[in-house]
This record gives sequence, C-alpha cells and structure tokens, in this order.
Amino acid sequence: MIRSVYRVDTKGSLDSLERREEELPPPGDNEVTVEIRAIGLNFADIFAIQGLYSATPKGSFIPGLEYSGKVIAVGKKVKNFKKNDKVMGVTRFGAYADYINIDSRYIFPLPSKWSFEQGAGFLVQGLTAYYALLPLGDLRKGQNVLIHSAAGGVGIYANRIAKKFGAWTLGSVGNHSKISLLEKEGYDAWIIRSSRFPEELKTALGGRELHLVLECIGGKIFKASYDALSPMGRMVVYGSASFMSQGDKVNWLTLAWRYLTRPKVDTLEIVSENKAVMGFNLIWLYEKIDELTVHLKALLKLNLEPPHIGSVYPFVDLPEAVRHFQTGNTTGKVVITVESGK
Repeated sequence: MIRSVYRVDTKGSLDSLERREEELPPPGDNEVTVEIRAIGLNFADIFAIQGLYSATPKGSFIPGLEYSGKVIAVGKKVKNFKKNDKVMGVTRFGAYADYINIDSRYIFPLPSKWSFEQGAGFLVQGLTAYYALLPLGDLRKGQNVLIHSAAGGVGIYANRIAKKFGAWTLGSVGNHSKISLLEKEGYDAWIIRSSRFPEELKTALGGRELHLVLECIGGKIFKASYDALSPMGRMVVYGSASFMSQGDKVNWLTLAWRYLTRPKVDTLEIVSENKAVMGFNLIWLYEKIDELTVHLKALLKLNLEPPHIGSVYPFVDLPEAVRHFQTGNTTGKVVITVESGK
C-alpha cells in the first residue's frame, strides 16, 4: 500500500522535514499495520531532526515516537490483536506517517473512553514521568518534589502521579500564562523561572526539604535545583531544553558555548553532600520491552485522567506544529490528527 510520511534525509534543520509518498509492505509475521489517527509530538523529535539526539537512526529517517490508531492488518503469528482494534503505540522513530508496520508488542489497547488524540499523548509522557518518579526517584509518601516544565505533558503527569503517592509538588514554568493550568492540575506551589530562580525556589519551599527533582532544563536551573536538594535527595534528568534551538537551524556557536559552560557536578561533591543525580533516556526502555510493559501496567493501575491536550494540528500542518512546539509556549500535549483513509 502507499502511505504518506514526513521524512528527514539530511539532519540539521526543521526545513529538512519533507512530506512524501512511500510504499509500505504487508506486515511481517509478528507485526500489525496500524492506520494512524493521531501523533504525539516530543522534544526528542526536534533534537533528532536537528541532529542533536544520539539515538537518532543514521541516514534518512522518519521522526515520531508515539501514535494511536486502528489495526487494519495483522501478521500470521499475531494473537494479541485483531483487525479494527483501537490501539496506542510507541516506536523507535517512524510515527510521522499515516500508516505504520510495528511489532505487536509495542502497541497497547486504547482505553475505551479515550479519544485517539488522548491515546497519542499518553505513552511517552506517562512512562517518562512514572519511570523518573518511582523506579529511579523512589518517591515516598510525604516527600517534596520539584517538577520542571510543569505545564508540559511530562510535567502534568508527574504531578498527577506524585499526588497519587501523597507528595507535595512544586512546579516551574517559563511564563505566567501557564500558571492557571498548574492551579487546575493541583500543584501545591509554582515558580516562574527567572534570573532569581535560586532565591524564589528557596522561598517557595518555605523551609521544606527538597527530596526529588525532575529536571529537563539544564544550565543554571540544573545547578540551582541540585544545590537546593537535601541530603539523600535525588535529581532525575531526562532532557535539556536549554540546548533547544529557537530557529529552523542549529546555531552551532551558541550551542558550543552552552555546552562548554554547562554546570558540572563533582563526584566527590555528590558523595560528601549525600545526593544523587540520575539520567535516563526512554529509548533505552524501548529495547527492554518486558520491563517497559511492567511499568506501563503499573502506570495504568493508577487510573489517571487522560492527557491534557493543549494543541491539535492536522497532518498537513505537521511542520508548523513542530515549529510551534519548539517555541516552548505550548501547554500539555501537542497532537497531530490524521484523517481516516488519508
């Protein structure tokens, strides 16, 4: 069958994202063909397009890590799904398309009351937040958690999960327009990131110990957050938005300066202050499908609300959606919808 995709032949610029028609073969024995109805955007997509993500495939590739849709064909050995099942799935790139062949282990039933848009916004954000807070962060009842990019997809789910475990949550955002969403989501306190972030963080904590930080900004925000950690505190790093380019192309000079001047933590300092810094990449979990499935089942048992969908764009406007997402002015999940049969 013929499918439509957005492919990148030469990494380095958002302009390299081009739509084209390609042949999709029938699914393999262990695969299903999914008619994609919605695609979730992630910062990893932009880093991959601009050549800044080490996990990106070499050569030409199709971006995109998560989607939802309907199964339209199944391989000979597939027993867990059938034609017309509504599903949500993850892929190690390849989701910027209207059809995809995928190993059936990487798709999951779409909750009955969820829309395709909600399904496309759940897996990457939910699993990132869950894995950071629990397997890595060892979150306990009554602990205090600082969540950066608090109004984004991961931030919203991190707060919801933390609340399920009785935590006190403090969110950081880049501007005042996002505060109303934090109030709606039930954050206990919040901070607008500024040059006074260290002082404002101390004020917001109000004498509380800081037990856990979910960090995805980098730079001075990373350093101030680390300094505020209490003994036995944990910082889990899953991104570095400070390296995000604000234009179509990467400014390599600026990027090099940020890299060379980035804060560093001495291992002897970590030991003497009894703190922990952990980093993870969700792509690693993709290669550990059994572990990924265990964490997903535990996440689903929390009975969380469906994702907050902040912006929706049609498939034809996908490049514009990526550029809007890149600005950091979005809230919740940015989703692309794909018309059935197109």
